[in-house]
Amino acid sequence: MSKQYETVIGLEVHVELATKTKIFCGCSTAFGGAPNTHTCPVCTGMPGSLPVLNKKVVEYAMAVGLATNCKITQVCKFDRKNYFYPDNPQNYQISQLYLPIARDGYVEIEVGEQKKKVRIHEMHMEEDAGKLIHDEWEDCSLVDYNRSGVPLIEIVSEPDMRSADEVIAYLEKLRMICQYLGASDCKLQEGSMRADVNLSVREVGASEFGTRTEMKNLNSFKAITHAIEGERQRQIELIEEGKKVIQETRRWDDNKEYSYAMRSKEDAQDYRYFPDPDLVAVEISDEWLEQIRSEIPELPQSRYNRYMEEIGLQPKEARILADSFDKACLLDEGVNMQRVDAKNIANWILSDISKYLNDKNLELKDTKLTSEEKEHLTTQLSDRISNITLETKLETLIKSKGFTDCVVNLEGSKANVTVMTESDALTAEEVTRIRDALLSQCKGLTAQDITIVEVK
Repeated sequence: MSKQYETVIGLEVHVELATKTKIFCGCSTAFGGAPNTHTCPVCTGMPGSLPVLNKKVVEYAMAVGLATNCKITQVCKFDRKNYFYPDNPQNYQISQLYLPIARDGYVEIEVGEQKKKVRIHEMHMEEDAGKLIHDEWEDCSLVDYNRSGVPLIEIVSEPDMRSADEVIAYLEKLRMICQYLGASDCKLQEGSMRADVNLSVREVGASEFGTRTEMKNLNSFKAITHAIEGERQRQIELIEEGKKVIQETRRWDDNKEYSYAMRSKEDAQDYRYFPDPDLVAVEISDEWLEQIRSEIPELPQSRYNRYMEEIGLQPKEARILADSFDKACLLDEGVNMQRVDAKNIANWILSDISKYLNDKNLELKDTKLTSEEKEHLTTQLSDRISNITLETKLETLIKSKGFTDCVVNLEGSKANVTVMTESDALTAEEVTRIRDALLSQCKGLTAQDITIVEVK
């Protein structure tokens, strides 16, 4: 290949919003229910049923728009997008074309040492379609309408990305923002975050874009990366052979790592959009907009900078904590109590808590370390983890092949350490190492406060 080619990528990212009910009816949005149990005449498109807009959907969309530097459209409308497919019971989708809720935003990404702004063309609200289930044994397709009517925001980027690494960085940034806002859990494996990749190639230095294709069915970052690399190579080979790239929608097969054509790529006119006659315009007052703006929490980049400047964390440590909303909140709650050194709290979260979560394959929000337990936990943490038993083996603190376990209990200003050994007694050097580890982690302890007991 003598010519050099540049990949041009734009994304359409669909995010399911974390409302308890659907966008236009009162049916549950809970994931994993039995097929067709979270349905009603509205979300199954029965004649005579009328939609009623869920206010929380608008608020989540506003929050995501503000957090991604978009301009909010304070008078926006819904439109009907007409297409005929079995998972679309109304034969149209209620979406936004002419007056979407947000426009002209951006997010800043970082790949290696390079920072870059990826522009957001628009963000609109819409309803999700149902799910087709293909039964190979019966040679038929079944439809589950539980997902029909689940609220979505679609975030449409400009074609500003040039590699799979930039795409993944952009998606991670969007996912992080949505999770921070509580707008979505963004679980790709459950379909609550989905990305359609619009990709074309052109010679390096060319001013005009090449013919683009749209890649669907991408439900993991790994699949997205492989699909981008595969489609880039496919288009280059066509161009090198003197053939034309056809504008079309392609479906990615993650098992075969191959894409195949689904249909020709539709444009807006193919859907025959027109204003939805059943829904009035959404008018967003200045007061409502400022209320949503005031409720936006401190976002990841701001926390990242603060953790390095105020706490003295290294960039890698600060990034791990800032990128997790639950861990960041746990850290900030403990620090705000001003009873223990902030760096000690950060180290405890990064070490023992993170190890436990990784071992159990849990998220922090899936444990008792959140919700009503969080306040209790941070109080305990601020009291140097009083009455908490560290149930890990503390491998980073104590490394001796003769140890089978180590349990540390901190009570008040005293520390009791029980060390289980296989046979040999603790050496003076090992006792010193245990004592030094506790002194470094627990502010206020002295060597005289520590009692070490051996159990064989």
